[in-house]
Amino acid sequence: MTKRTRRTQSPACKAKVALAAIEGEKTLAELAKLFDVHRHQITAWKGQLQEGAAGVVGPGVAASETTPLVDLKSLHAKISELAL
Repeated sequence: MTKRTRRTQSPACKAKVALAAIEGEKTLAELAKLFDVHRHQITAWKGQLQEGAAGVVGPGVAASETTPLVDLKSLHAKISELAL
């Protein structure tokens, strides 16, 4: 019996599998056999897709997390003052 090498899936392939899992037309076992991936991996990709879907549709909460908490211009001005 030969050892199977680790494969990496493209993001497009992961999204395709996750969308098929969300649609629910086939069971996880059927999808695993169809796409040749493990059932647990399909569940993980499905969860990642559901968590990240809000960022795709609109800015919402994801945009507020990326805004800096500190005003950089004032910090740079202080650094300039201290350097002088």
